[in-house]
Amino acid sequence: MHEIVGEFLEHLALDRGVSPHTRRAYARDLADLFSHLAGDDPPPDPRGIDARAIEGWVASMHRRGLAPSTISRRLSAARALFAWLVRENRLDANPAAEVRNPKRAQRLPDRLDVEDVEALIEGAADGTRLGLRNRAALELLYGSGLRVAELVGLDLDDVQFSDRTLRVLGKGDRERIVPFGRRAAAALRAYLEAFSDLRARSGCEALLLNARGGRLSDRSVRRILDRAVERTALMRGVHPHLLRHSFATHLLESGMDLRAIQELLGHARLATTERYTQVSLERVLEVYDRTHPRA
Repeated sequence: MHEIVGEFLEHLALDRGVSPHTRRAYARDLADLFSHLAGDDPPPDPRGIDARAIEGWVASMHRRGLAPSTISRRLSAARALFAWLVRENRLDANPAAEVRNPKRAQRLPDRLDVEDVEALIEGAADGTRLGLRNRAALELLYGSGLRVAELVGLDLDDVQFSDRTLRVLGKGDRERIVPFGRRAAAALRAYLEAFSDLRARSGCEALLLNARGGRLSDRSVRRILDRAVERTALMRGVHPHLLRHSFATHLLESGMDLRAIQELLGHARLATTERYTQVSLERVLEVYDRTHPRA
């Protein structure tokens, strides 16, 4: 079996261009499957593995207390391996195809109030040149609902001030156009002017630069937000993605169509965006309980 897994990982690298990090994750997940099956003597031929064996593996992961997301990921790796063996005519059917993923507890995205977001953005602007950049970064995270990777991946050419839009490359290399507001535009212009000399020296095409003139990293964005949290004395646990969640829920509460929010966020499936409807409903009930005289 180890030889088969090695061939599969080679296929992922050569034919599908899968990254080394992802291949290592596949190898670990498949190693868990074959460690579970190692009780058989001799180890099973792939043709001897059926759905019941896969279900036994899933049951063992439940007993070990693995999270549903981890079990689903490992099942996905097994399905990919057996699907490849079917395509290679080395198996007649995929034994993992009909095994269901465990139900995952639905986590609702957190959100910040508008006042908290404004305080964070103000807290990022400390009156220095770097403060101008930090403010521009948070304005875009919240004002356009960007993921951190999308923000730091922006180049200067991706910004159109004429119609206040960004060209964003999201997950799966899906490109979308998203707007940004007047405050974000003003913050961007102030930052670009302050960094014009550094940009001229470095020649870097990134929109957001670090202090040395290179591209700002996602880790730096997290540090920027952490410092803004400290200055504004907001609760701990605020992370960049929370600004994206807040962007979505604030738009929904203001009456924006769910499909329009889906486009802005770059979600491939509407079901992903629909999580925010529950957040919005909880907010409505919270306000009702606080304000209605007979609540």
